[in-house]
Amino acid sequence: MKRVTAVVIGAGHAGLAMSHHLARHGIDHVILERGEVANAWRHERWESLRLLTPNWQCRLPGQAYAGPEPEGFMSMPELIALLDDYARGLSAPLHTATEVLALRQLEGGYRVITNRGEWHCRAAIIATGACQLPVVPAMATALPPGIMNLTPHAYRHPGQLPQGGVLVVGASATGVQLADEIQRSGRPVTLAVGQHLRLPRRYRGRDIQWWLEHAGMLDQRYDEVEDLSRARRQPSPQLLGSAAPQDLDLNTLSGRGVRLVGRLAGLAGTRLQFSGSLAMHCTAADLKLTRLLDNLDAWASAHGWHDVLPAPERPAPTRLPKRPCLGLDLAAGEIKTVLWATGFRPDFHWLQVPVFDPRGRLQHQGGVVAPGLYAMGLPFMRRRKSGAIHGADDDARDLSSHLAAWLARAKKQHSSVA
Repeated sequence: MKRVTAVVIGAGHAGLAMSHHLARHGIDHVILERGEVANAWRHERWESLRLLTPNWQCRLPGQAYAGPEPEGFMSMPELIALLDDYARGLSAPLHTATEVLALRQLEGGYRVITNRGEWHCRAAIIATGACQLPVVPAMATALPPGIMNLTPHAYRHPGQLPQGGVLVVGASATGVQLADEIQRSGRPVTLAVGQHLRLPRRYRGRDIQWWLEHAGMLDQRYDEVEDLSRARRQPSPQLLGSAAPQDLDLNTLSGRGVRLVGRLAGLAGTRLQFSGSLAMHCTAADLKLTRLLDNLDAWASAHGWHDVLPAPERPAPTRLPKRPCLGLDLAAGEIKTVLWATGFRPDFHWLQVPVFDPRGRLQHQGGVVAPGLYAMGLPFMRRRKSGAIHGADDDARDLSSHLAAWLARAKKQHSSVA
């Protein structure tokens, strides 16, 4: 049995950022990681993936990007090297290949049971990520034999897919990127499109992330939003990180030959059924994009940027197929692979504390889960940027300060009782 004040669970960017700030407060702690540093980036991503945020935005506490390509986008090997180097500079012990099997509450703290022993701690920080388990509809199990059926966690490159058509289900960031890559490999792609968020890679000569950051949108707090639950469910934007900045929206994909269909609504025998909502979802995404760009133009005018930047422009509306496809028969042999880009969820099966809502979702207030129990790296946890690498610094600063104050109050109460 080992004792420590705090245990950080997870050595991705969120856990490493929290370790930095705990050390600043003088809080002794350890980091437990089931695999290696940046484990998900190493083993659960496709080979060509690059970050959606530009390099200048890849900030960690005490470390800003200082490389030669601030407007570029990191590949997975580059990001892993960055996190490896950052982890080596931390003062806390890092225990890799240490899987947390259970976290239980006990008097005065928590018991953390791992495959390599137990820890008792006053506080625990859950930094295991929000994208551990792919969300796949139940109909996936009913696909006919002979259809390859996989998720983005298992996908690495087009060469692992059989020749023939591919149905990509989901048109957020992951779906559009994989649809584009697979179409370029010579396999015809059908993309099932539901609710999505359309963004240009660059606007008026600047990366869209420059606009969102400078206009303060990424710093919007969780307690400033009317419908926080809806904001946390917002799909990831249709963006691409690439060697040369480029848009990747539905117009780009259809121009390259990708067939657009509506949301996958069901499977009857061997026949896939698509919703007739494609036009509605595309119109809604176009309207949201126009509203966002109008707001950014207003911000530019109010802050002296309007005359410095190129003139405003608006992307063309999403082009819709003349005859919407409402169904495909898998028995016809056109589709050989179904790739489910239908979202992800965190894996908290080991968290044996009553902190979940009736739907099994972790309950927290800006990352504060329970006394001495915190979360990091979840979507819109404290700010709109919480799920991104550059969002971890501010969140870790806030929550480590909250923890330090909580420990100080507990110590004072204990001293007064004694």
